[in-house]
Amino acid sequence: MALSGALFLALLAGALAELPGCKIRVTSKALELVKQEGLRFLEQELETITIPDLRGREGHFYYNISEVKVTKLQLTSSELDFQPEQKLMLQITNASLGLRFRRQLLYWVFYDGGYINASAEGVSISTGLELSRDPTGRMKVSNVSCQASVSRMHAAFGGTFRKVYDFLSTFITSGMRFLLNQQICPVLYHAGMVLLNSLLDTVPVRSSVDELVGIDYSLLKDPVASTSNLDMDFRGAFFPLAEGNWSFPNRAVEPQLQEEERMVYVAFSEFFFDSAMESYFWAGALQLSLVGDKVPHDLDMLLRATYFGSIVLLSPAVIDSPLKLELRVLAPPRCTIKPSGTTISVTASVTIALVPPDQPEVQLSSMIMDARLSAKMALRGKALRTQLDLRRFRIYSNQSALESLALIPLQAPLKTMLQIGVMPMLNERTWRGVQIPLPEGINFVREVVTNHAGFLTVGADLHFAKGLREVIEKNRPIDARASSAPPPSTAAV
Repeated sequence: MALSGALFLALLAGALAELPGCKIRVTSKALELVKQEGLRFLEQELETITIPDLRGREGHFYYNISEVKVTKLQLTSSELDFQPEQKLMLQITNASLGLRFRRQLLYWVFYDGGYINASAEGVSISTGLELSRDPTGRMKVSNVSCQASVSRMHAAFGGTFRKVYDFLSTFITSGMRFLLNQQICPVLYHAGMVLLNSLLDTVPVRSSVDELVGIDYSLLKDPVASTSNLDMDFRGAFFPLAEGNWSFPNRAVEPQLQEEERMVYVAFSEFFFDSAMESYFWAGALQLSLVGDKVPHDLDMLLRATYFGSIVLLSPAVIDSPLKLELRVLAPPRCTIKPSGTTISVTASVTIALVPPDQPEVQLSSMIMDARLSAKMALRGKALRTQLDLRRFRIYSNQSALESLALIPLQAPLKTMLQIGVMPMLNERTWRGVQIPLPEGINFVREVVTNHAGFLTVGADLHFAKGLREVIEKNRPIDARASSAPPPSTAAV
Protein backbone atom coordinates (compact mmCIF):
# COMPACT_ATOMS: atom_id res chain seq x y z
CA MET A 1 0.00 0.00 0.00
CA ALA A 2 2.80 2.40 0.89
CA LEU A 3 4.58 1.54 -2.37
CA SER A 4 1.49 2.26 -4.47
CA GLY A 5 0.99 5.56 -2.62
CA ALA A 6 4.57 6.60 -3.31
CA LEU A 7 4.17 5.64 -6.97
CA PHE A 8 0.97 7.70 -7.21
CA LEU A 9 2.71 10.74 -5.71
CA ALA A 10 5.61 10.34 -8.13
CA LEU A 11 3.25 10.18 -11.10
CA LEU A 12 1.33 13.20 -9.79
CA ALA A 13 4.52 15.21 -9.38
CA GLY A 14 5.54 14.32 -12.94
CA ALA A 15 2.15 15.38 -14.26
CA LEU A 16 2.33 18.73 -12.47
CA ALA A 17 5.94 19.47 -13.47
CA GLU A 18 6.22 22.50 -15.74
CA LEU A 19 7.48 21.69 -19.22
CA PRO A 20 10.28 23.79 -20.69
CA GLY A 21 9.61 25.98 -23.71
CA CYS A 22 13.34 26.27 -24.39
CA LYS A 23 16.23 23.90 -23.80
CA ILE A 24 19.95 24.43 -24.23
CA ARG A 25 22.61 21.73 -24.45
CA VAL A 26 26.32 22.56 -24.25
CA THR A 27 28.36 19.64 -25.55
CA SER A 28 31.89 18.53 -24.78
CA LYS A 29 32.96 20.01 -28.14
CA ALA A 30 32.50 23.47 -26.61
CA LEU A 31 34.80 22.72 -23.71
CA GLU A 32 38.04 23.15 -25.66
CA LEU A 33 37.05 26.68 -26.67
CA VAL A 34 35.81 27.46 -23.15
CA LYS A 35 39.00 26.01 -21.69
CA GLN A 36 41.24 28.18 -23.88
CA GLU A 37 39.41 31.35 -22.87
CA GLY A 38 39.09 30.21 -19.26
CA LEU A 39 42.79 29.41 -18.88
CA ARG A 40 43.74 32.87 -20.14
CA PHE A 41 41.47 34.30 -17.49
CA LEU A 42 42.79 31.90 -14.83
CA GLU A 43 46.40 32.81 -15.60
CA GLN A 44 45.59 36.46 -15.02
CA GLU A 45 43.82 35.64 -11.76
CA LEU A 46 46.66 33.48 -10.41
CA GLU A 47 49.09 36.29 -11.17
CA THR A 48 47.22 38.32 -8.54
CA ILE A 49 48.22 35.90 -5.78
CA THR A 50 49.58 37.69 -2.75
CA ILE A 51 51.91 35.73 -0.47
CA PRO A 52 52.59 36.90 3.10
CA ASP A 53 56.12 37.86 4.08
CA LEU A 54 58.27 34.97 5.24
CA ARG A 55 60.48 35.68 8.25
CA GLY A 56 62.67 33.32 10.20
CA ARG A 57 65.86 32.60 12.10
CA GLU A 58 68.43 29.86 11.88
CA GLY A 59 71.13 30.23 14.49
CA HIS A 60 72.63 33.70 14.12
CA PHE A 61 71.01 34.25 10.71
CA TYR A 62 67.81 36.31 10.35
CA TYR A 63 66.01 36.28 7.01
CA ASN A 64 63.04 38.11 5.57
CA ILE A 65 61.36 37.27 2.24
CA SER A 66 58.89 39.95 1.11
CA GLU A 67 57.19 41.51 -1.93
CA VAL A 68 56.53 38.11 -3.48
CA LYS A 69 54.89 38.44 -6.90
CA VAL A 70 53.91 35.95 -9.57
CA THR A 71 55.59 37.02 -12.80
CA LYS A 72 54.36 34.32 -15.17
CA LEU A 73 52.31 31.14 -15.26
CA GLN A 74 52.84 28.25 -17.63
CA LEU A 75 50.03 25.70 -17.92
CA THR A 76 51.42 22.77 -19.88
CA SER A 77 48.65 20.22 -19.37
CA SER A 78 44.97 20.78 -18.57
CA GLU A 79 41.60 19.08 -18.98
CA LEU A 80 38.09 20.50 -18.69
CA ASP A 81 35.27 17.95 -18.38
CA PHE A 82 31.65 17.59 -17.39
CA GLN A 83 31.01 15.41 -14.38
CA PRO A 84 27.60 14.13 -13.28
CA GLU A 85 25.45 15.53 -11.85
CA GLN A 86 26.12 19.28 -11.82
CA LYS A 87 29.86 19.74 -12.03
CA LEU A 88 32.39 21.21 -14.38
CA MET A 89 35.87 19.91 -13.51
CA LEU A 90 39.21 21.52 -14.37
CA GLN A 91 42.42 19.52 -13.94
CA ILE A 92 45.81 21.22 -14.31
CA THR A 93 49.00 19.18 -13.98
CA ASN A 94 52.71 19.89 -14.16
CA ALA A 95 52.27 23.66 -14.35
CA SER A 96 54.90 26.15 -13.26
CA LEU A 97 54.91 29.59 -11.68
CA GLY A 98 57.57 32.24 -12.05
CA LEU A 99 58.13 34.30 -8.88
CA ARG A 100 60.11 37.36 -7.92
CA PHE A 101 60.72 38.45 -4.33
CA ARG A 102 62.90 40.60 -2.15
CA ARG A 103 65.48 38.97 0.13
CA GLN A 104 66.97 40.41 3.34
CA LEU A 105 69.60 38.62 5.44
CA LEU A 106 71.25 39.71 8.69
CA TYR A 107 74.21 37.86 10.22
CA TRP A 108 75.50 39.61 13.29
CA VAL A 109 76.21 43.10 11.89
CA PHE A 110 76.45 42.00 8.24
CA TYR A 111 73.45 42.75 6.01
CA ASP A 112 72.61 41.58 2.50
CA GLY A 113 69.54 42.33 0.36
CA GLY A 114 68.19 42.36 -3.19
CA TYR A 115 65.67 40.72 -5.48
CA ILE A 116 65.60 37.07 -6.57
CA ASN A 117 63.79 35.14 -9.28
CA ALA A 118 62.32 31.79 -8.28
CA SER A 119 60.12 29.11 -9.81
CA ALA A 120 57.44 26.84 -8.43
CA GLU A 121 57.27 23.61 -10.41
CA GLY A 122 55.01 20.59 -10.49
CA VAL A 123 51.95 22.71 -9.74
CA SER A 124 48.76 20.61 -9.74
CA ILE A 125 45.27 22.06 -9.45
CA SER A 126 41.97 20.22 -9.35
CA THR A 127 38.89 22.42 -9.09
CA GLY A 128 35.20 21.70 -9.57
CA LEU A 129 32.38 24.17 -10.20
CA GLU A 130 28.97 23.05 -8.96
CA LEU A 131 26.19 24.61 -11.00
CA SER A 132 22.66 25.09 -9.71
CA ARG A 133 19.49 27.16 -10.04
CA ASP A 134 19.14 30.05 -7.60
CA PRO A 135 15.75 31.26 -6.23
CA THR A 136 15.34 33.75 -9.11
CA GLY A 137 15.75 31.01 -11.73
CA ARG A 138 19.29 32.04 -12.70
CA MET A 139 22.15 29.57 -13.13
CA LYS A 140 24.84 30.10 -10.53
CA VAL A 141 28.12 28.61 -9.38
CA SER A 142 26.89 27.37 -6.00
CA ASN A 143 30.12 25.79 -4.77
CA VAL A 144 33.79 25.52 -5.69
CA SER A 145 35.87 22.53 -4.63
CA CYS A 146 39.62 22.83 -4.90
CA GLN A 147 42.83 20.94 -4.26
CA ALA A 148 46.19 22.45 -5.15
CA SER A 149 49.79 21.47 -4.53
CA VAL A 150 53.30 22.64 -5.46
CA SER A 151 55.77 19.77 -5.55
CA ARG A 152 59.02 21.74 -5.60
CA MET A 153 60.51 25.22 -5.65
CA HIS A 154 63.82 26.55 -6.84
CA ALA A 155 65.42 29.92 -6.07
CA ALA A 156 68.67 31.18 -7.62
CA PHE A 157 70.32 32.91 -4.68
CA GLY A 158 73.35 35.11 -5.20
CA GLY A 159 75.15 38.01 -3.63
CA THR A 160 77.57 38.31 -0.70
CA PHE A 161 76.03 35.47 1.35
CA ARG A 162 75.34 33.08 -1.52
CA LYS A 163 76.75 30.11 0.42
CA VAL A 164 74.65 31.04 3.41
CA TYR A 165 71.52 31.31 1.22
CA ASP A 166 72.27 27.89 -0.23
CA PHE A 167 72.31 26.57 3.31
CA LEU A 168 69.03 28.35 4.15
CA SER A 169 67.28 27.71 0.82
CA THR A 170 65.60 24.54 2.08
CA PHE A 171 63.92 26.41 4.91
CA ILE A 172 62.97 29.37 2.72
CA THR A 173 61.62 27.48 -0.29
CA SER A 174 59.74 25.01 1.91
CA GLY A 175 58.07 27.89 3.69
CA MET A 176 57.23 29.64 0.44
CA ARG A 177 55.83 26.43 -1.06
CA PHE A 178 53.58 26.03 1.98
CA LEU A 179 52.33 29.62 1.67
CA LEU A 180 51.80 29.27 -2.09
CA ASN A 181 49.74 26.12 -1.57
CA GLN A 182 47.54 28.10 0.80
CA GLN A 183 46.94 30.92 -1.72
CA ILE A 184 45.96 29.09 -4.93
CA CYS A 185 42.56 27.77 -3.81
CA PRO A 186 41.28 31.07 -2.37
CA VAL A 187 42.01 32.70 -5.74
CA LEU A 188 40.10 29.97 -7.56
CA TYR A 189 37.23 30.15 -5.08
CA HIS A 190 36.93 33.90 -5.64
CA ALA A 191 37.11 33.42 -9.42
CA GLY A 192 34.24 30.93 -9.33
CA MET A 193 31.92 32.25 -6.63
CA VAL A 194 32.28 35.95 -7.44
CA LEU A 195 33.75 36.60 -10.88
CA LEU A 196 32.12 33.78 -12.85
CA ASN A 197 28.82 34.48 -11.11
CA SER A 198 29.10 38.11 -12.24
CA LEU A 199 29.41 36.74 -15.78
CA LEU A 200 26.32 34.54 -15.29
CA ASP A 201 24.47 37.62 -14.04
CA THR A 202 24.61 38.94 -17.63
CA VAL A 203 22.34 36.08 -18.80
CA PRO A 204 18.80 37.47 -19.21
CA VAL A 205 16.27 35.77 -16.92
CA ARG A 206 13.16 37.96 -17.00
CA SER A 207 13.55 40.92 -19.31
CA SER A 208 11.61 43.10 -21.74
CA VAL A 209 11.61 42.36 -25.45
CA ASP A 210 10.03 45.69 -26.40
CA GLU A 211 7.57 48.18 -24.89
CA LEU A 212 4.74 45.61 -24.87
CA VAL A 213 6.13 42.16 -24.14
CA GLY A 214 8.79 40.50 -21.97
CA ILE A 215 10.31 37.03 -21.87
CA ASP A 216 10.99 34.68 -18.98
CA TYR A 217 14.07 32.47 -19.26
CA SER A 218 13.99 31.16 -15.68
CA LEU A 219 15.63 27.80 -15.16
CA LEU A 220 13.02 25.23 -14.15
CA LYS A 221 15.54 23.01 -12.35
CA ASP A 222 19.25 22.63 -11.70
CA PRO A 223 21.44 22.10 -14.77
CA VAL A 224 22.15 18.41 -15.40
CA ALA A 225 25.63 17.31 -16.47
CA SER A 226 26.60 14.00 -18.01
CA THR A 227 30.06 12.99 -19.18
CA SER A 228 29.40 14.52 -22.61
CA ASN A 229 27.09 17.51 -22.16
CA LEU A 230 25.35 20.00 -19.89
CA ASP A 231 21.55 20.32 -20.26
CA MET A 232 19.47 23.29 -19.10
CA ASP A 233 15.65 23.58 -19.10
CA PHE A 234 14.26 27.13 -19.36
CA ARG A 235 10.66 28.29 -19.00
CA GLY A 236 10.92 30.05 -22.36
CA ALA A 237 7.65 31.98 -22.07
CA PHE A 238 6.68 35.47 -23.24
CA PHE A 239 4.32 37.65 -21.20
CA PRO A 240 2.61 41.06 -21.56
CA LEU A 241 4.54 43.65 -19.57
CA ALA A 242 1.27 45.10 -18.30
CA GLU A 243 0.49 41.72 -16.70
CA GLY A 244 3.54 40.87 -14.60
CA ASN A 245 2.09 37.65 -13.16
CA TRP A 246 0.50 36.48 -16.42
CA SER A 247 1.04 32.82 -17.25
CA PHE A 248 0.14 30.72 -20.27
CA PRO A 249 -0.25 26.94 -19.76
CA ASN A 250 2.29 24.87 -21.68
CA ARG A 251 0.54 21.97 -23.40
CA ALA A 252 3.02 21.63 -26.24
CA VAL A 253 5.35 18.73 -26.97
CA GLU A 254 8.48 18.86 -24.82
CA PRO A 255 11.50 19.58 -27.02
CA GLN A 256 14.14 16.86 -27.15
CA LEU A 257 17.89 17.25 -27.66
CA GLN A 258 19.73 14.18 -28.91
CA GLU A 259 22.51 15.63 -31.05
CA GLU A 260 26.06 16.22 -29.82
CA GLU A 261 27.96 17.08 -33.03
CA ARG A 262 27.97 20.88 -32.54
CA MET A 263 29.16 22.95 -29.58
CA VAL A 264 25.67 23.97 -28.51
CA TYR A 265 22.06 23.12 -29.31
CA VAL A 266 18.97 25.21 -28.56
CA ALA A 267 15.46 23.74 -28.81
CA PHE A 268 12.18 25.70 -28.94
CA SER A 269 8.74 24.15 -28.59
CA GLU A 270 5.53 25.43 -30.20
CA PHE A 271 4.72 26.87 -26.76
CA PHE A 272 7.66 29.30 -27.06
CA PHE A 273 6.15 30.90 -30.18
CA ASP A 274 2.52 30.53 -29.06
CA SER A 275 3.25 32.42 -25.84
CA ALA A 276 4.78 35.25 -27.89
CA MET A 277 1.71 35.59 -30.09
CA GLU A 278 -0.63 35.23 -27.11
CA SER A 279 1.25 38.01 -25.31
CA TYR A 280 1.10 40.41 -28.25
CA PHE A 281 -2.58 39.56 -28.73
CA TRP A 282 -3.50 40.46 -25.14
CA ALA A 283 -1.23 43.51 -25.30
CA GLY A 284 -3.45 44.79 -28.13
CA ALA A 285 -0.73 44.78 -30.78
CA LEU A 286 -2.38 42.48 -33.34
CA GLN A 287 -4.60 45.03 -35.05
CA LEU A 288 -4.14 47.50 -37.86
CA SER A 289 -6.25 50.44 -39.03
CA LEU A 290 -5.71 52.18 -42.39
CA VAL A 291 -7.63 55.41 -43.00
CA GLY A 292 -7.76 57.73 -46.00
CA ASP A 293 -4.40 58.06 -47.75
CA LYS A 294 -3.04 55.03 -45.85
CA VAL A 295 -5.31 52.76 -47.91
CA PRO A 296 -3.60 51.94 -51.26
CA HIS A 297 -5.22 53.98 -54.05
CA ASP A 298 -6.11 51.02 -56.28
CA LEU A 299 -7.63 49.16 -53.33
CA ASP A 300 -9.61 52.27 -52.33
CA MET A 301 -11.13 52.48 -55.81
CA LEU A 302 -11.93 48.76 -55.88
CA LEU A 303 -13.61 48.83 -52.47
CA ARG A 304 -15.73 51.88 -53.42
CA ALA A 305 -16.76 50.14 -56.63
CA THR A 306 -17.59 46.90 -54.80
CA TYR A 307 -19.82 48.68 -52.27
CA PHE A 308 -21.13 51.31 -54.68
CA GLY A 309 -24.69 50.12 -54.16
CA SER A 310 -24.46 50.78 -50.43
CA ILE A 311 -22.53 54.03 -50.76
CA VAL A 312 -24.98 55.76 -53.16
CA LEU A 313 -27.77 55.30 -50.64
CA LEU A 314 -25.90 57.39 -48.09
CA SER A 315 -26.16 61.16 -47.65
CA PRO A 316 -23.98 63.29 -49.97
CA ALA A 317 -21.88 64.41 -46.97
CA VAL A 318 -20.83 60.82 -46.34
CA ILE A 319 -20.30 59.49 -49.89
CA ASP A 320 -16.88 61.15 -50.39
CA SER A 321 -15.66 60.49 -46.83
CA PRO A 322 -12.26 58.78 -46.30
CA LEU A 323 -12.31 55.00 -46.42
CA LYS A 324 -11.23 52.96 -43.44
CA LEU A 325 -9.87 49.41 -43.56
CA GLU A 326 -9.43 47.74 -40.17
CA LEU A 327 -7.84 44.34 -39.48
CA ARG A 328 -8.22 42.88 -36.01
CA VAL A 329 -6.94 39.45 -34.99
CA LEU A 330 -9.80 37.63 -33.26
CA ALA A 331 -7.84 35.03 -31.29
CA PRO A 332 -4.17 34.40 -30.51
CA PRO A 333 -2.44 32.95 -33.60
CA ARG A 334 -1.11 29.41 -33.30
CA CYS A 335 2.21 27.96 -34.39
CA THR A 336 2.57 24.47 -35.88
CA ILE A 337 6.04 22.97 -36.25
CA LYS A 338 6.49 19.95 -38.51
CA PRO A 339 9.57 18.41 -40.14
CA SER A 340 8.36 19.99 -43.40
CA GLY A 341 8.30 23.53 -41.97
CA THR A 342 6.77 25.99 -39.52
CA THR A 343 3.39 27.65 -40.10
CA ILE A 344 1.35 30.23 -38.19
CA SER A 345 -2.43 30.28 -38.47
CA VAL A 346 -4.27 33.60 -38.04
CA THR A 347 -7.98 34.45 -38.00
CA ALA A 348 -8.93 38.12 -38.17
CA SER A 349 -11.88 40.35 -38.90
CA VAL A 350 -11.74 42.82 -41.77
CA THR A 351 -14.00 45.85 -41.44
CA ILE A 352 -14.59 48.35 -44.26
CA ALA A 353 -16.17 51.67 -43.36
CA LEU A 354 -16.50 55.32 -44.33
CA VAL A 355 -15.25 57.87 -41.79
CA PRO A 356 -16.99 61.24 -42.26
CA PRO A 357 -15.46 64.12 -40.29
CA ASP A 358 -17.05 64.72 -36.88
CA GLN A 359 -19.61 61.97 -37.49
CA PRO A 360 -19.90 58.30 -36.52
CA GLU A 361 -18.26 55.97 -39.03
CA VAL A 362 -20.52 54.11 -41.44
CA GLN A 363 -19.74 50.41 -41.78
CA LEU A 364 -19.94 49.04 -45.31
CA SER A 365 -18.93 45.44 -44.67
CA SER A 366 -17.41 43.06 -42.17
CA MET A 367 -15.73 39.81 -43.16
CA ILE A 368 -13.50 37.09 -41.73
CA MET A 369 -9.95 36.51 -42.94
CA ASP A 370 -8.09 33.23 -42.54
CA ALA A 371 -4.36 33.39 -43.26
CA ARG A 372 -1.52 30.95 -43.02
CA LEU A 373 2.02 32.25 -42.77
CA SER A 374 5.21 30.29 -43.23
CA ALA A 375 7.96 31.08 -40.72
CA LYS A 376 11.70 30.60 -41.19
CA MET A 377 13.82 30.82 -38.06
CA ALA A 378 17.45 31.88 -37.92
CA LEU A 379 19.91 32.45 -35.09
CA ARG A 380 22.21 35.44 -35.58
CA GLY A 381 24.70 36.32 -32.86
CA LYS A 382 22.50 35.52 -29.88
CA ALA A 383 19.13 36.61 -31.30
CA LEU A 384 16.45 34.26 -32.64
CA ARG A 385 15.00 35.94 -35.73
CA THR A 386 11.91 35.07 -37.77
CA GLN A 387 11.06 35.74 -41.43
CA LEU A 388 7.32 35.49 -42.26
CA ASP A 389 5.73 34.91 -45.63
CA LEU A 390 2.01 34.92 -46.50
CA ARG A 391 1.17 31.55 -48.05
CA ARG A 392 -2.59 31.07 -47.90
CA PHE A 393 -5.31 33.66 -47.65
CA ARG A 394 -9.08 33.66 -47.92
CA ILE A 395 -11.92 35.95 -46.91
CA TYR A 396 -15.51 35.02 -46.32
CA SER A 397 -18.65 36.44 -44.77
CA ASN A 398 -19.89 35.24 -41.43
CA GLN A 399 -23.37 36.36 -42.48
CA SER A 400 -24.18 34.36 -45.62
CA ALA A 401 -22.67 32.20 -48.36
CA LEU A 402 -24.04 34.61 -50.97
CA GLU A 403 -22.09 37.50 -49.48
CA SER A 404 -18.98 35.29 -49.41
CA LEU A 405 -19.31 34.85 -53.19
CA ALA A 406 -19.55 38.61 -53.60
CA LEU A 407 -16.23 38.99 -51.76
CA ILE A 408 -14.27 36.86 -54.24
CA PRO A 409 -13.14 39.91 -56.33
CA LEU A 410 -11.58 41.40 -53.17
CA GLN A 411 -9.48 38.31 -52.45
CA ALA A 412 -6.48 39.11 -54.68
CA PRO A 413 -6.29 42.89 -53.92
CA LEU A 414 -6.50 42.33 -50.17
CA LYS A 415 -3.83 39.65 -50.33
CA THR A 416 -1.59 42.01 -52.31
CA MET A 417 -2.23 44.74 -49.75
CA LEU A 418 -1.19 42.39 -46.94
CA GLN A 419 1.96 41.33 -48.77
CA ILE A 420 3.00 44.88 -49.64
CA GLY A 421 1.72 46.86 -46.66
CA VAL A 422 1.44 44.54 -43.65
CA MET A 423 4.04 41.78 -44.01
CA PRO A 424 7.03 44.20 -44.19
CA MET A 425 5.92 45.76 -40.89
CA LEU A 426 5.62 42.33 -39.26
CA ASN A 427 9.00 41.21 -40.57
CA GLU A 428 10.68 44.41 -39.45
CA ARG A 429 9.69 43.48 -35.90
CA THR A 430 10.22 39.71 -36.02
CA TRP A 431 13.64 40.06 -37.70
CA ARG A 432 14.87 42.15 -34.78
CA GLY A 433 14.61 38.91 -32.87
CA VAL A 434 14.63 37.95 -29.24
CA GLN A 435 17.78 37.28 -27.23
CA ILE A 436 18.74 33.73 -26.29
CA PRO A 437 19.96 33.18 -22.69
CA LEU A 438 23.72 33.43 -23.22
CA PRO A 439 26.28 35.40 -21.19
CA GLU A 440 27.54 38.71 -22.51
CA GLY A 441 30.41 38.39 -24.98
CA ILE A 442 29.43 34.94 -26.34
CA ASN A 443 27.67 34.53 -29.70
CA PHE A 444 26.45 31.72 -31.92
CA VAL A 445 28.09 31.06 -35.30
CA ARG A 446 27.52 28.55 -38.14
CA GLU A 447 23.91 27.87 -37.17
CA VAL A 448 21.77 25.06 -38.61
CA VAL A 449 17.99 24.97 -37.98
CA THR A 450 16.20 21.60 -37.98
CA ASN A 451 12.43 21.12 -37.68
CA HIS A 452 10.89 18.23 -35.74
CA ALA A 453 7.34 17.28 -34.81
CA GLY A 454 6.27 19.98 -32.32
CA PHE A 455 9.64 21.70 -31.85
CA LEU A 456 12.71 22.92 -33.69
CA THR A 457 16.40 22.81 -32.82
CA VAL A 458 19.29 25.10 -33.69
CA GLY A 459 22.78 23.62 -33.69
CA ALA A 460 25.65 26.09 -33.59
CA ASP A 461 29.21 26.73 -32.52
CA LEU A 462 30.30 29.36 -30.02
CA HIS A 463 32.39 32.45 -30.55
CA PHE A 464 33.85 34.75 -27.90
CA ALA A 465 33.11 38.26 -29.22
CA LYS A 466 34.66 39.60 -26.01
CA GLY A 467 37.21 38.07 -23.69
CA LEU A 468 36.15 36.76 -20.28
CA ARG A 469 38.39 39.31 -18.61
CA GLU A 470 36.75 42.21 -20.45
CA VAL A 471 33.21 41.10 -19.57
CA ILE A 472 34.02 40.22 -15.96
CA GLU A 473 35.86 43.49 -15.33
CA LYS A 474 32.86 45.35 -16.71
CA ASN A 475 30.49 43.51 -14.33
CA ARG A 476 32.84 42.95 -11.36
CA PRO A 477 31.11 43.59 -8.01
CA ILE A 478 32.59 46.57 -6.17
CA ASP A 479 33.02 44.65 -2.91
CA ALA A 480 34.06 41.37 -4.59
CA ARG A 481 37.33 40.87 -2.75
CA ALA A 482 35.84 41.58 0.64
CA SER A 483 33.02 39.07 0.28
CA SER A 484 34.71 36.10 -1.31
CA ALA A 485 36.63 34.35 1.45
CA PRO A 486 36.46 30.59 0.88
CA PRO A 487 35.56 28.08 3.57
CA PRO A 488 38.67 26.49 5.11
CA SER A 489 38.03 23.13 3.40
CA THR A 490 38.44 24.50 -0.12
CA ALA A 491 42.16 25.15 0.11
CA ALA A 492 44.19 21.99 0.11
CA VAL A 493 47.78 21.98 1.24
